[in-house]
Amino acid sequence: MTSLTDRYLAATLRSVPVARREEIATELRASIDDMVEARTADGQDTAAAEREVLTELGDPAQLAARYADRRLYLVGPTYYLAWERLLKRLLSFLPATVGVIVGALSAVNGNAGGAIGEGIVAAFMVALHLCFWVTLVFAVLERLNVPLDLPGWTVDQLPEERVDRQIPLTDTGAAIGWLVLVIAYLPWQHYRSYVPDGEGGDVPVLDPALWSFWLPFLIAVLITNIGFEIVKYRVGRWTWPLVAANLLLDLAFAVPVIWLLLTDRLINPELVQRFAWFREGDNLDTVTAVVVAGTVLVVLWDVADSIVKAYRSRA
Repeated sequence: MTSLTDRYLAATLRSVPVARREEIATELRASIDDMVEARTADGQDTAAAEREVLTELGDPAQLAARYADRRLYLVGPTYYLAWERLLKRLLSFLPATVGVIVGALSAVNGNAGGAIGEGIVAAFMVALHLCFWVTLVFAVLERLNVPLDLPGWTVDQLPEERVDRQIPLTDTGAAIGWLVLVIAYLPWQHYRSYVPDGEGGDVPVLDPALWSFWLPFLIAVLITNIGFEIVKYRVGRWTWPLVAANLLLDLAFAVPVIWLLLTDRLINPELVQRFAWFREGDNLDTVTAVVVAGTVLVVLWDVADSIVKAYRSRA
């Protein structure tokens, strides 16, 4: 069969359990071949027969739900896919857009320190309202049996993505967004920590001496991580070279952070002095141990996850 069938299979297999993909792919391809062959035996053109067969099979998302025994219920099966697609599209850009606008307006109005927080809160509230109101509207439409008169599904709507793509654009966007926030926080905390220094300014959270080398180094590692996320998305799936690069980048960030924590060089000493709780007993050592353990666990989880995904996607 042509790439049209391959695209249909890719769109279907994307939403079925990984353990059953090979079995379903073999079964579905054989069924399509048989149905097309039956039509061409009657003299029909192969390309036209293929399009008719795929159109009769219907929306790959619905077919995948049947294979996975997954019910398309929330607002009801009639409007479920329309609800899901609209909500995903709105959530992909609207909360972030509003968050950026609110943060920018806050900064312009003189609240540069709280701009990031206000932007995040605004984006979260927009996402929350979208989920609620879109779901409510579709639920009402379902109960009133209002026809949407949406155009029917056709094979021309099949995506071009490969079935082996493990890394969707949403994951890449979220990862880059998080990295940008961390990069922005490193210089921001130097000026706005909300811990007054008694002279009209703020006490930085991180030791200002780190700006001589370590903070620029960590920012460079984070920027490299953004490039890595873009490369990873373009490849589309985890490979062993990507696993190795991911490990190196994780270590390049985690090892200096852990070393600076254990040698009491990461947190600003002046900040510690302003909180009596840190100076009581072993509280500061306890916090350091927890942060170090958390950092190690995050790195181990990220590396293990990449190894598992690379193993699953091996040719």
